[in-house]
Amino acid sequence: MDEDVLTTLKILIIGESGVGKSSLLLRFTDDTFDPELADTAGQERFRTLTPSYYRGAQGVILVYDVTRRDTFVKLDNWLNELETYCTRNDIVNMLVGNKIDKENREVDRNEGLKFARKHSMLFIEASAKTCDGVQCAFEELVEKIIQTPGLWESENQNKGVKLSHREEGQGGGACGGYCSVL
Repeated sequence: MDEDVLTTLKILIIGESGVGKSSLLLRFTDDTFDPELADTAGQERFRTLTPSYYRGAQGVILVYDVTRRDTFVKLDNWLNELETYCTRNDIVNMLVGNKIDKENREVDRNEGLKFARKHSMLFIEASAKTCDGVQCAFEELVEKIIQTPGLWESENQNKGVKLSHREEGQGGGACGGYCSVL
């Protein structure tokens, strides 16, 4: 009996305002891009929701904008917040350098990779606008969560998770060389 089983995973997307968190999610879920998307979740008036936002998360996507060094510098603040409010110590973290389609890069790929390695995070550069690396980021994160004992299977014993409807023989995966799995 090879049934498809749906499993709910709680994955957070965090980072400074304007780095493209909502755009990454929208690109992954609806395959759309809206350059005028308004950002609200990072605003101060929503800060009271922070503890419940982090509670029970199994994965985190930490996003910075490769064209804005300040968003990269503030990653340590986000990691501190994650450490403060997260209820699990085996949570899977992925660092995403977004907006690689833009010309005015301020953060080199190697800097992102070095930061990710230092903090034992998965790493990828992406563009929500062009779709580069977006699918891979989410798929790699979910695969790592599934491979982490005790992170999700306690409530889902003997169940499977279906990641995508990829056809057999498509080889190469969705990464196309973007992902660096640490």
